Amino acid sequence: MLVDTLGRPLRFKLAPGQEGDVVQAPAMIEGFKARSVLADTAYDSRAFREAIEASGATPVIPSNPTRKHPFRLDRRRYKARNRIERCFNKLKHFRRIATRYDRRAIYFLAFIHLAAAILWMR
Repeated sequence: MLVDTLGRPLRFKLAPGQEGDVVQAPAMIEGFKARSVLADTAYDSRAFREAIEASGATPVIPSNPTRKHPFRLDRRRYKARNRIERCFNKLKHFRRIATRYDRRAIYFLAFIHLAAAILWMR
C-alpha cells in the first residue's frame, strides 16, 4: 500500500503471500512525485533505492543489519513511517478486511478500495 503524508491510502497492490513486498514496490511508486519515500527494513534493496532516486525522491529506509556498508538513515524523518501502520490499522477496523472473507482476490481488492474511499471521506 502507498499512503500520502497524512496517512491516507493512495494505491494498493495484492501480491501472493509467499512473495516479498519489495518485488512490487517499484511499481507502487511509479508515477508519484515525492520528496522522500519511507519504508521499513524489508524494502532495503539496491534496486528499490535506485528506483526511488530515479524518481527524484530520497529513500528513508533503514539498512538490513547484515549489509556490509549500511546507508545513512534520517531517524527524524523515519519516525513518520508509522502513518502507514496507522492506515493499515484503520483498514482492519473493517471486519471484512481483517478476516478476509472473500475467496477471490478481485473482490477483496474491491472492498479495500471501498474502505479506502470511506477513510478519505472521514
